Amino acid sequence: MVLKKALAHDGLSRGLHEAARAIEKGEAQLCILAEDCNQPDYKKLIEALCAEHNVNLISVPENKQLGQWAGLCKIDPSGEARKVVGCSCAVVTDYGEETEGLSILKEYLKSR
Repeated sequence: MVLKKALAHDGLSRGLHEAARAIEKGEAQLCILAEDCNQPDYKKLIEALCAEHNVNLISVPENKQLGQWAGLCKIDPSGEARKVVGCSCAVVTDYGEETEGLSILKEYLKSR
């Protein structure tokens, strides 16, 4: 839900190029990285950039799941996601509006 709000407010960068650019500019507030990414250099780069710029990093198990959350899919009339494209990395630069999901996420990040 947090990613959908960020996407609606044009605050979501998807993919390596957009994510690296957002982190280096200092705009990144949160980075989500898929664990099943098949490029070890990709993961090392994102992890290093997040550590260097003090950006919170969260891992998710599957890139297809992250792709669906980041809006890289078509929704059919019954509400099911179709043609989901994998996304190995997404960066939130603007959360949009305050939601219950966002407050839960912030509490989780504080507790780590």
